[in-house]
Amino acid sequence: MKKTLFLFLTLAVAILSHGCKDPMENPNYPSGIINFTIYPNSLRYQDLNVVSGWMYLTSDPESTSRGIIVFRYSQDEFRAYDRLPPNNPNACCDNDGNCTRLIVDSPFVIDNCNDIKFNILNGDIIEGEGIYPLIQYHTSYDGNELHIYN
Repeated sequence: MKKTLFLFLTLAVAILSHGCKDPMENPNYPSGIINFTIYPNSLRYQDLNVVSGWMYLTSDPESTSRGIIVFRYSQDEFRAYDRLPPNNPNACCDNDGNCTRLIVDSPFVIDNCNDIKFNILNGDIIEGEGIYPLIQYHTSYDGNELHIYN
């Protein structure tokens, strides 16, 4: 009995550890530093005052980011996603270098160029063909300041 239990546990650990690989790194990750603070409780960010509220924010011109989507996940938690399409960012660029950006159609984030729909709650692909989820930045919120960074 002990031998069977040991064999079962060894097999279970081997299967689980093999299936827990690190996710693939997205080669389309924007270059540059994302590091800024906003005040979601201020009138300027009124759309972020409620749970499920969201806003587009512009990014540093030195970055390859196309802007940031900030989403209020809960009273104390935010999500921040880059507006750069994570799977094929240059699929819809014109001759002047103007390229498509992700748009919010809550509760989804839409990549109209590549026909991919993402879940705004966690960034996962829920419809369409792609490999990479939304590019997500770190957030830290103390009840007053929301710090967004990579």
